[in-house]
Amino acid sequence: MSINKEVKRVTTHTLAKMKEAGEKIGMLTAYDFSFARIIDSAGIDVILVGDSASNVMAGHETTLPITLDQMIYHAQSVIRGAKRCLVVVDLPFGAYQSNSEIALASAIRIMKETGAHAVKLEGGEEVVESVRKIVSAGIPVMGHLGLTPQSIYKFGTYAVRAKEDAEANKLRKDVQLLQEAGCFSIVLEKIPALLAKEVTESLYIPTIGIGAGKYCDGQVLVMHDMLGINTEFKPKFLRQYLNIFEQATTAVQHYISDVRAGNFPNEQEQY
Repeated sequence: MSINKEVKRVTTHTLAKMKEAGEKIGMLTAYDFSFARIIDSAGIDVILVGDSASNVMAGHETTLPITLDQMIYHAQSVIRGAKRCLVVVDLPFGAYQSNSEIALASAIRIMKETGAHAVKLEGGEEVVESVRKIVSAGIPVMGHLGLTPQSIYKFGTYAVRAKEDAEANKLRKDVQLLQEAGCFSIVLEKIPALLAKEVTESLYIPTIGIGAGKYCDGQVLVMHDMLGINTEFKPKFLRQYLNIFEQATTAVQHYISDVRAGNFPNEQEQY
């Protein structure tokens, strides 16, 4: 029997045992009660309450505008629908970069006000002190390296990261620093697959890939992308499992047609 089917609640310890057993970890984003309940009941291991809510829920161009209060709201909604999986919440831009004291205060707010199980933050050496401080307070931390969307204006592009030696070497160093600082897992976003393989094999904590190839210990996608709710975003790494945008559009058009034709409600649909 697989590791994740043996537990009543997925924890950071569960993920460590899955890596040790060679069992892949499934992670998806969610931002509300209804989808969290669906994803959790389907058997996902981890739900990420991502700052991608800034894009897919609020319509912003980047992840930068979303606030800590808004992330807490989304996380509260998700926790009510997730009964078994591990729930990780992104620390949004501005909630941890200033110093480690602010980072800890932000993480404590998330844990106390949402009931979530862990936080995630972006960056390597520059956030190690914050990771240590948060972990020392008993809060699990997931790292995030490679393409870090909160730094998009610094990068100036969403292209693959760490293709050149200097950036690849920094990533190799950063993953070790994050592991030593106490991260229980690291997201690797949009880096070469062979680099992700090397990094994954060098760590005892699991890696979760998004656009980082098949060798990571797990994979994550944004729910709106993989379900086809968002139709504009079609990167190479995305596999779309449904086209909800098309199906929902057709359903709404049928509803409008029935209302205008006087076919809804019918005799059986009224009191």
